Amino acid sequence: MIDVYLLSGFLGSGKTSLLSHIIEQFKKEGTKPAVIMNELGKLPFDSRAVEADVPLKEMLEGCICCTGSEKMEAQLQMLLEGESFDVLLIETTGAAHPVEAMDAVYSPLFASKLNMKGIITVADCKRWLDRDKMTPQTRMLFLEQIRHAHLIVANKIDLLTDSEIATVTMQLQALNAKAPIIQTSNSKLPLNIMKKIEATFHEKEINETAIGKQLFLSSRLHTFQEPVNQEDFECWLKELPDTVYRMKGYVPLVGHKNPLLFQYAYGMVQWLPEMIKMPPQIVIIGDQVDRIDVLGRISND
Repeated sequence: MIDVYLLSGFLGSGKTSLLSHIIEQFKKEGTKPAVIMNELGKLPFDSRAVEADVPLKEMLEGCICCTGSEKMEAQLQMLLEGESFDVLLIETTGAAHPVEAMDAVYSPLFASKLNMKGIITVADCKRWLDRDKMTPQTRMLFLEQIRHAHLIVANKIDLLTDSEIATVTMQLQALNAKAPIIQTSNSKLPLNIMKKIEATFHEKEINETAIGKQLFLSSRLHTFQEPVNQEDFECWLKELPDTVYRMKGYVPLVGHKNPLLFQYAYGMVQWLPEMIKMPPQIVIIGDQVDRIDVLGRISND
């Protein structure tokens, strides 16, 4: 049977970084991984973290746990019939309830082929400390992702003081006393720790948090018509409401030949140069992002 790990965690917590580290470690030991990635938006930005020799299937424009069960089954079937691999890693969208997402994996078609090892939830420690600023629905999802984990990756501890780290660790343990907590920076989780988890799913009541029901999380695609000034762009980012949780894509900046790879999570920005010209688009994810004035005050000179 093929072991399956489900990577959960809120938007911008570090799931894709975790995925990259896990893939690298599996390959070093001679184990061939395959990946299924789920994104809310239309563009597969995060799939760039997966190397070309790793079998990959993508689910775009929707959440596994809400409308994607049939798509997930089809992707699994294509992987199992068309690829040879030893372990399957499923990265859910940050808006997915982990148990609902995992239920989408189960099918009589695969019962004899897949062994669900468990849920690894990446918890953004910095966001945890400010969780009361979230809307009640979104905070509920954040807590559910941690509550149902079989292993908690307490990420971004490099941004916290020793006192804050102790506080977060105690509070996470109080919410989920059975899951080991591993403190990390940049989601660097040792593979031997991950392999020790074994899933059990009958002990906890599941509180439904599907998008379109309790949650108002949505994604929005913005296409740039011309380059923008980096300083003005970053000023606009600082004015965004707390309900914008994640942005990613390619931003055309004045003075640069190609759009830069752009990542935004919880007020933190990352820019990476691109060697080729990518579509000048970003995906914005958060609560009711249709109400955001997208780049309304950005200068183009």
